[in-house]
Amino acid sequence: MQVFHLVGTKHPAHFCTEITTTHILVIFPGLQGWLNTDHTFSFHFAVAAVAVKNKPVPAVKLDGKSVMILDGDPVGEHEFGLQRVAVIRLVKRFHAHLHTFGDHTGHTVKVVKMPQMFSCPIYLTGNPRAGRNFAPGTKNRVNMKIAVAKGDGIGPEIMDAVLKIFTANKVPLEYEFVEMGKWVFDKGFNNGMTPEAKNTIESLGLLFKGPMETPKGKGVKSINVTARKTWNTFANKRAFKSLHGVDTVFSKAGIPIDITVVRENIEDTYGGIEHMLTHDVALSRRFITRPGSMQVIRYAFEMARQEKAKRITCGHKANIMKLTDGLFLECFYEVAKEYPELKADDVIVDDLCMKLVTRPDLFDVVVLTNLQGDIVSDLCAGLVGGLGFAPSANIGDHISIFEAVHGTAPDIAGKNIANPTALLLSGFAMLRHLGLTENAAVIENALLYTLESGVHTGDFGDKSIPAVNTTAFADAIISHFGKKPAIGGREIIPNKPGTPTPLKLELNPMMISHEEESGTIVGVDLFIESDEQPMAIAGKCQRHAGVKFNLVNISNRGTQVWPTGSVYTNLVNQYNVRFESISDEALNQQDVIGLYVSLSGNFKICSLELLNKWGAKRAYSLAQGQ
Repeated sequence: MQVFHLVGTKHPAHFCTEITTTHILVIFPGLQGWLNTDHTFSFHFAVAAVAVKNKPVPAVKLDGKSVMILDGDPVGEHEFGLQRVAVIRLVKRFHAHLHTFGDHTGHTVKVVKMPQMFSCPIYLTGNPRAGRNFAPGTKNRVNMKIAVAKGDGIGPEIMDAVLKIFTANKVPLEYEFVEMGKWVFDKGFNNGMTPEAKNTIESLGLLFKGPMETPKGKGVKSINVTARKTWNTFANKRAFKSLHGVDTVFSKAGIPIDITVVRENIEDTYGGIEHMLTHDVALSRRFITRPGSMQVIRYAFEMARQEKAKRITCGHKANIMKLTDGLFLECFYEVAKEYPELKADDVIVDDLCMKLVTRPDLFDVVVLTNLQGDIVSDLCAGLVGGLGFAPSANIGDHISIFEAVHGTAPDIAGKNIANPTALLLSGFAMLRHLGLTENAAVIENALLYTLESGVHTGDFGDKSIPAVNTTAFADAIISHFGKKPAIGGREIIPNKPGTPTPLKLELNPMMISHEEESGTIVGVDLFIESDEQPMAIAGKCQRHAGVKFNLVNISNRGTQVWPTGSVYTNLVNQYNVRFESISDEALNQQDVIGLYVSLSGNFKICSLELLNKWGAKRAYSLAQGQ
C-alpha cells in the first residue's frame, strides 16, 4: 500500500497543524461539517503518524476554492497544483478516490485511490525533480526541475535566450536558479557557490550553467574545475559537427566534420597540486589512476556503441609519459576487448592534432586524458567555427553539468549581441540526457534552419547580411519550430523516461582495483636542493648510503648527470638522487626514513618518492640517458 503524509499549512486565523498517517491518508478525523477548505495546504508523503488539529470553520467554506501543493514522490519533491477541493459526504469512515475536473488543456491527470477517506475532485499539474519525466502526450507527464546558474558576463543574456526558446517549445522543465560565479567569490565563498546552491544541485542531480569567471589574483581555484571535480563528472563529452550556414575552411571544401571528443574530467594536472621545490623550481603532480581511466574509457566506448560509431581512437603521449599515459592506454585496450564491433586504435597526441587539421573526416570518437583532451577539444571547436559552436556535457554517475565552455566576454556583456548557440547546443545534450529527445530534435532542427537561412549574430556568418542581436536570434529560432534544414536535420524521436533520480550517498565511494601481484619497495628518489656540481653531490650521497642502499643515479630536470652525463647539460638547483636496494631484499619505509634523516644532514630534501615494483614490473621511470 502507498504510504502518504498530509500536511496542512497554518492559516493566520486558524491553527492547522501537521496531519500524518502511516498506512492511510487521514485528514480532519471525525469530520463534523466544519472544515477550513478555503485556504492553502501542502501535502507530503511519509510514514510517521502524529497528532492532528484543526479549528472548525463554517460549513459554507466547503464549497470554496483551494490551492494546494502535493508532494507525491516517496523519495523526493514533486509539486502539484490542486484546485477546487470539495467534500462529497460526511460520515465517520469513508471510501473515496481522487478524480479530475475542469479544463485539462496542457495539463496531466492522475487518479489516486485512498481508502477510508473522503471523496474529492482534484486537478493535478506538476513539477517533479529531474529524471522523472515521461513522453509528451502521455497521461503521466510532469515537469522536471533542474538547477540553473546564469553565469557571469554574457552568461545571463545567453541563458535567458536559451530558456526563452525552451519555454516556447513547452519543454517540460522548471528551473531552480542558484548562486554561482565571480560575484559569489567576491562575497567570500572560495568555491564560487553558496551552500544553498551546492545543496540544490546535489538534490536535483543536474546543473545547466552559463560561462563563469574565476577572480584573478585571489588564490582561488576555477569554479568550473571545482564543480566538475566536486561532483565527479568524470567524462566531458563535446560533439563537433559541421553546421550548414557556419562557414569554415572545411565546409567550403566540402569536408563534413562529425567528431566527438571524450575527455577525462577529474584527474591529470587538474588536481592543481603544485609546490615550489626551490626558488627556481616548481613541481606539478600529475595523477592518472586505473579506476578513473577505466571509468571514462568505458563511458566513451558505451557512448560510441549507442551512437553507432565505427571508430574510437585513444589520443596519448605514452611514448614520453610511459607510466601515466601508458596506464591510460593500457586501460583503453583492456576495455576495447569488450566492444569488438568498434575499431579501436591509438594516436600520439601531437600526430592526432596534425591529422585533425588535415583530415578531420577520418575520426569518429576520440578519448583522451584531461589536459590533452582540453587542448584537443578546443582545436576541434576551431574546425567547426570556434567555441561559439562548441557544446559541453560533464557526465557523472549521480550529477551532470551542461555548460557553455567559452568565456564570459565582459567587453560585450549587457549589449544583447552575444551568440547563444554554444549554450543552446549544450542544452540539446542536456535534453537528450533527460530523455527529452523530441524537444531537442525540434529545437535543433529550428536552429539549423535558422543558420541555413543566413540569420546570424555579429561573431559569424555572411557579413553582407546584417547581424541580429541575441534576442532576435532566439526569436528567429522560435519562429522556425516545425521546419527542417536542408542539411543535417535531426530525426524526431518521441521523448522517453529520463535519467533516474540521483542517489543519496552517505559516504564517498572508494574506487580501487586489486593488485594481481604483490608490491615491494626497491628504492627511493630523494629530490634535494643544491647548487653544487653532480660529482660533489654524488660524493656526499654515497657516504649516507649505508648497508642497504646504493646510489645509482643523479638527474637534473629528468636528465642523467651522474654517473654519466655531459658538461653541456644546463643545471638548476634541484636534483633527483636515486637510491636502490643493494640486495634483492625488499626495503621498508623505516629504511627509507633512516636514509632521509641521514641525508638531511647535508641537503635540504624537498620531496621523496618510493620506488615500487609489482612482481617483476618496474613502477617508476628512468632518467633520460639512464
